[in-house]
Amino acid sequence: MKKSMFSLIALVFALNGLHAQKYFTREGKISFHSSAVVEKIEAHNTSATSVVDTETGNLEFAVLIKAFQFEKALMQEHFNENYLESDKFPKATFKGALVNKADVNFAKDGTYKAKVKGNMTLHGVTNLVETTAVFVVKSSVISTSSEFSIAVADYKIEIPSLVKDNIAKEVQVVVKADLQQLKS
Repeated sequence: MKKSMFSLIALVFALNGLHAQKYFTREGKISFHSSAVVEKIEAHNTSATSVVDTETGNLEFAVLIKAFQFEKALMQEHFNENYLESDKFPKATFKGALVNKADVNFAKDGTYKAKVKGNMTLHGVTNLVETTAVFVVKSSVISTSSEFSIAVADYKIEIPSLVKDNIAKEVQVVVKADLQQLKS
């Protein structure tokens, strides 16, 4: 009886430890902008879902394409209907991991630079993305940020020749998220 009680207590602590390793948000911020000769295009999304597993270094982001907000309604309409085809491809995802996980101490307050590598799927196309991210650990909250560029052509996003000078060939992406410990 004593042995089984000890095993049960050990199992409870192990399971709590597993849950304590994941941090989550539904309020991640993803922005992008492109600066072309004729026009600057910028959009923001504040409802990205993200999870980071501090045990394994795995991380994921998912964002609904229709949730991107533009300054001009017509830009938003063209973005969803003509370029990203958001009815056909409703979300973008990133699934990857920290390459240098050993350099990031999620258990200790501080600022850590990390190399991130993973697959980003956008417009039905998946490509490998490698970038750097900053993780700030403070009082059981993990904040992360990253900036990187993607080539529109790499995701088979077709730009009509009539407006090709209005849209840059590369788009700058900015990701920011404050993650809380995932409670079971």
